[in-house]
Amino acid sequence: MSLHSGVSSDGRDAPSPATGVNGTVVAAGNSTASSQRLRLNPNKEHKPDGYEDLQLDFSPSIFSSLERYLPPNMLAVPRDDKAKFMHDILLKYLPLGERNRAQRHREYKQKIISNYLPLHRELYTMNPTTFFVPGFLKAINDNTEQSFRSIMSEPSPGIFVFEMFQPHFCELLLSEIENFDKWVTETKFRIMRPNTMNKYGAVLDDFGLETMLDKLMDGFIRPLSRVFFAEVGGATLDSHHGFVVEYGKDKDVDLGFHVDDSEVTLNVCLGKQFTGGELFFRGTRCEKHVNTGSHSEEIFDYSHVPGRAVLHRGRHRHGARATTSGHRVNLLLWCRSSVFREMKRYQKDFSNWCGECNRVKKERQRSTIAATRLGEAVSHVAAGLADVGREMKRDCHGGGCGGLGRERLEKNVKKESGGDIVVRKVTRTFRFENDAGNEECLKRMTFEAHLDLDNIYSQHEAGDPLIHFFS
Repeated sequence: MSLHSGVSSDGRDAPSPATGVNGTVVAAGNSTASSQRLRLNPNKEHKPDGYEDLQLDFSPSIFSSLERYLPPNMLAVPRDDKAKFMHDILLKYLPLGERNRAQRHREYKQKIISNYLPLHRELYTMNPTTFFVPGFLKAINDNTEQSFRSIMSEPSPGIFVFEMFQPHFCELLLSEIENFDKWVTETKFRIMRPNTMNKYGAVLDDFGLETMLDKLMDGFIRPLSRVFFAEVGGATLDSHHGFVVEYGKDKDVDLGFHVDDSEVTLNVCLGKQFTGGELFFRGTRCEKHVNTGSHSEEIFDYSHVPGRAVLHRGRHRHGARATTSGHRVNLLLWCRSSVFREMKRYQKDFSNWCGECNRVKKERQRSTIAATRLGEAVSHVAAGLADVGREMKRDCHGGGCGGLGRERLEKNVKKESGGDIVVRKVTRTFRFENDAGNEECLKRMTFEAHLDLDNIYSQHEAGDPLIHFFS
């Protein structure tokens, strides 16, 4: 969850946090705000406590992550005091309606766990040596970018593929899911589906696997995300939504084009035999640009292999093609960072991960450079416009620049030929001297300058004219 939901349950804007002195974030609407402050930047040297054994309204991982943002005087207090301090702050950002829904969901989960009898209890405790293939486990233990890259490929920017789960683990988890489905059918228990797009599958967190998946995220996904997805909160992942989806006959067939409600998504095919079901990716986008078009370099299709994982940003747009035969089951882990979601509220530029933001930024930079080059080129070429027998004053470089010359470039830009050509009207005043060294009156010229943006650098280096002038 985000530290700040933005809109309350009745549709009104919720209070926003304010920045206090010494780089702290103050919980808004608190009469004792001085005692309810978080640091703006985390204490990276501090090792947070674990909160798994406490009965909390929020994920224990959120408390461990948030602890690094506590004010210095709070770091040494007893764990229960820190938990209460953070709990009180988190409640201020969770509207009453959401709190009630969270309480009902806890009761729903408890009812399942109290009545469902697990088939393979060994799945409910993290056991790395039996879960993961040796190569993946070694790379995580080495914990370096080099070790991570040695086991994975990046077939398209921001999409990482690697072998992860052992076949026996996949078989056990599939068997557990089938057992849970059987229990649901026999008891006629109405369960919540993974999301609004999938009508089949189950939320693994709801029937006892939450703690194991927490450890999967903390110990195995966050180290990878810290290296490859730091710009979207990969180092501060603190909560997750874990589920399985099922495709095939009498199941879901395909999945529409969408983005995930996550910062980082792990997608692992568990089996079984199937054809089709390829993932198609179409570039990463922020909320503002989520419906913009795709570019050729962003188009990538991926075919599932049992036991093989795909790791990508949640905002990487994707979908799944139809599973044309057989039965396909995938494990999904949506990993979230409450810290990143809070900080994102105060950012406007996401060009370090949004493909469209990056394209717009580069276009803006390109136009700025072009305008600068245009001015330089006008100064260079305009010297050739002087009358025969007359020379430019020596202290006037570039056709009368400096104190003796002036120019005006219109701000409006007209694009031609698909945006490759920028046309600007230029007015420049020149001062010349004659053969005797006497200054003559000013001469004003107005002309159009046609500048080819794509070739500006190559032409300049080759000594070719950058601009063609028309009087």
